[in-house]
Amino acid sequence: MPRRPYKKQAVKTEPVHNSLEVTKLINYIMMDGKKSVAQNIVYQVFSQLKKQQQDPLKVLHLAIQHVAPNYEVKPRRLGGASYLVPSEVRKERRLFLALNWIVEAAKTRSNKEYHTFTDKLLIELLDASKNQGQAVNKRLQTEKLAEANKAFAHLKW
Repeated sequence: MPRRPYKKQAVKTEPVHNSLEVTKLINYIMMDGKKSVAQNIVYQVFSQLKKQQQDPLKVLHLAIQHVAPNYEVKPRRLGGASYLVPSEVRKERRLFLALNWIVEAAKTRSNKEYHTFTDKLLIELLDASKNQGQAVNKRLQTEKLAEANKAFAHLKW
């Protein structure tokens, strides 16, 4: 563990939409440092949303709002037993979990139905904005687990 708290690096907002969420989404999609490929994917999804007469930033914010969990469980070890202790999720972690779950759900969609990752991400964002899809199910499972372990909430420290 570090002796002093580390400085959080400031994330620069991307130039087109000037939004932190879009920047984070691009960074979570990015593989092997190929940021321009990830940017192209996100911009293609946004252009397809514009063709459908929808505001891409509103759809993204709505999807994040529907997918971000309020509670999660963290394992705590006490006397040889490990308990799942529910705790509230910080704002930064909520954004991380929501975007990560959306990207992971898009990756697991079938290749037969959706041929490119752009199509998969578009459908997943639309589903999440309608409060449906795998990412929303993941949030429901996480919150259900936290609710089931509410008896161990006193073990928080």
